[in-house]
Amino acid sequence: MYSRPHLLMVHVLARFYADLHLHSRYSAATSREMTIEEIDFYAAMKGLNIVGTGDALHGSWLKELKSKLVELNGSGLYKSSKGSGLTLFIVQTEVATIHEYRGKARRVHHVIIMPNIETAEEVRERLGKYGELDADGRPLLSIKPAELVEILMEINIDIVIFPAHAWTPWWGIFGSMSGVDKMEECYEDMTKYINALETGLSSDPPMNWRISALDRYTLLSFSDSHSPYPYRLGREATVFNLKEGTYREIAEAIKNKDTTKILMTVEVDPAYGKGFKTPDVPLVGS
Repeated sequence: MYSRPHLLMVHVLARFYADLHLHSRYSAATSREMTIEEIDFYAAMKGLNIVGTGDALHGSWLKELKSKLVELNGSGLYKSSKGSGLTLFIVQTEVATIHEYRGKARRVHHVIIMPNIETAEEVRERLGKYGELDADGRPLLSIKPAELVEILMEINIDIVIFPAHAWTPWWGIFGSMSGVDKMEECYEDMTKYINALETGLSSDPPMNWRISALDRYTLLSFSDSHSPYPYRLGREATVFNLKEGTYREIAEAIKNKDTTKILMTVEVDPAYGKGFKTPDVPLVGS
């Protein structure tokens, strides 16, 4: 087991194992056990210190977050008032956008982390006209990614948004079936607010390092978990070295690609991901 840093360490650097992309039971194909209490319990078992709430724009789940989470000293990090309280939560969601680029429909998933629950409520209010936010924990929005980013930045400049599982064939920003070839083809003039990408289960940092256009982006790895159990939750994670243990410190580390604060990622073998394809290399002697 990993040693668990004291919550909200002050002036002492401590490692925090973070999984900031997961879902609630309100997302399609997700376990009904994805509750705050179960996530709290199994995250502690796995050795995670910080997890995303998942699905923070879904009305029913947002109501639960408000009733079951308690913010710690205005830090933007929350703990469960019902469970063990060992796990810290960051307000997080994933959204899907569909837009047309060069005559072809582009389908992209985005992870959004927010400074607090109040910000999630405001985001929900603003995005409600672009899709049915209560139909699924990961809502489908009829909006261009650039417009999405613009709205988020108008609400709160401290919001962090980045492409989810960037290389997944369907719904990945660089996916072969519905993606694009460059960040700018997706986020247009709002690309300046995109500072990271999630590698996804089907790729790892070394695979992304081969593309120089991605050098300026912080590479993040998270589980995209639909189940609270340890073989899913935290199967990929990012390790932060934090002094204050606040949302702002995490957000700034991501935006600034701060290698003193972001130490490494925890990865599964990319071949584990369903979007990974082994090159067709003939066997010797065949």
